Amino acid sequence: MARFFLTNRARDDLVEIWRRIAAGNPGAADSTLDRIEDASTRLARHPELGQARPDIRPELRYFVVSPYLLLYRTAGRDVEIVRVVHGRRDLFNLD
Repeated sequence: MARFFLTNRARDDLVEIWRRIAAGNPGAADSTLDRIEDASTRLARHPELGQARPDIRPELRYFVVSPYLLLYRTAGRDVEIVRVVHGRRDLFNLD
């Protein structure tokens, strides 16, 4: 069975997302991370669900979990989540 993995940067993104949302609503923060985890599991089963983004990096794809984008690539049968960013972020200037 295919799996998903998070890069260290993606883990940091999730911590920051949770902290920002939890400052006002901890339940909503938990729900957001649950939605991101569910989407990541779906991507592991069906990596073609996301759209290719060769303009950012040749191997990169993205999947929307509104208002966030999961930026990922396939690694054999698995999916590697590279970043989790707000959809309004400038994707060409990610640090």
